[in-house]
Amino acid sequence: MAAPYTTIPRTALKVPEPYHIGIPEQQLSDFKTLLKLSKIPAATYENLQEDGRFGVSRRWLEEMKGYWEEGFEWRKTEEHINSFPNFMSTVTIPVENGENEEYKIHFVALFSEKQDAAPLVLLHGWPGSFLEFLPLLSLMRSKYTPQTLPYHLIIPSLPGYAFSSPPPLTRDFAMNDICKLVNQLMLDLGFGQTGYLAQGGDVGSFVARRLSAEYEACKAIHLNFFTAPTFPNPPEPAAQKPLSEKEKVGIQRGQLFQTAGSAYAMEHATRPSTIGLVLGSSPLALLAWIGEKFVHWSDEVPAKEEILRSVTLYWFTETLGRGIYPYRDIISGCTNGAGVLGEAVGVFVFPQGAASDAEELGGGVGKFGVL
Repeated sequence: MAAPYTTIPRTALKVPEPYHIGIPEQQLSDFKTLLKLSKIPAATYENLQEDGRFGVSRRWLEEMKGYWEEGFEWRKTEEHINSFPNFMSTVTIPVENGENEEYKIHFVALFSEKQDAAPLVLLHGWPGSFLEFLPLLSLMRSKYTPQTLPYHLIIPSLPGYAFSSPPPLTRDFAMNDICKLVNQLMLDLGFGQTGYLAQGGDVGSFVARRLSAEYEACKAIHLNFFTAPTFPNPPEPAAQKPLSEKEKVGIQRGQLFQTAGSAYAMEHATRPSTIGLVLGSSPLALLAWIGEKFVHWSDEVPAKEEILRSVTLYWFTETLGRGIYPYRDIISGCTNGAGVLGEAVGVFVFPQGAASDAEELGGGVGKFGVL
């Protein structure tokens, strides 16, 4: 008898393999040794400031390192991940030279047994992963049975992230390649005739936008990150309209992000080799780089456990160096055009988000809604 939420649709073209997360004990031991030997750098004026304007503080890093060594247990994270249905699927896509490439794509899923369940692919960004959607899966499991679940929830690890295959070593790999793989995964799972919905934030939002514009099977998208080519300044004709106080504050936030919060993205885009090698050689450096975003991008600072789960996953799977390639497209503007949209788009604008110009950009899109 199949475990709950693991019944693959009968229309599937390929049946994915069940997947179990289990980092080898030697790898875990080596990580603990390396972490223990990693030193806290010398105090400076900048790293003694606690207001965040120069990044994370020395004290924060010291406290997090101590908990990482003494209080954090990766095996508990594995146990939690494995409490959900994990799968690995071999996905084949065509490439420019007329040949095909195969990738192993990891995903977590709740498959419904309901006849009219809607397929929904949920797409993470950086420094995120499939982990950020597990609370949603917990909620859906508590609310619905496999027979009443209204969605097939599919949460892939993007190529280069977590347990999915990394990009190839012999050619550049871009956003359109991610889209090919995500779309083909959904087709392989049997959702080609009915079509599917996509939800994305951060990098995942750009993937969802391209899916909606270029792939017929993607019927509608929901985004929780949306920018325009004019970001952070209001686009025409919005610039000619009086702005509300809320809109003015949103624009100020966007401008502040551009001037004081976006250097990491430029580094990812222009020097991915350097930053990948640096952060891939030290777990403590990785913690500072990723931890800063969890602390400064959250309305409330997440618990130590939540931050360390994500950073440890990145470390064991070497995600940082292999997962920042989308920034070349994002910074160059290849994925940022207002035209890269399908007909049905929903956007959730968070009150403290860096981008809040979505509603004015809705003109010209067939079905566009801001929540």
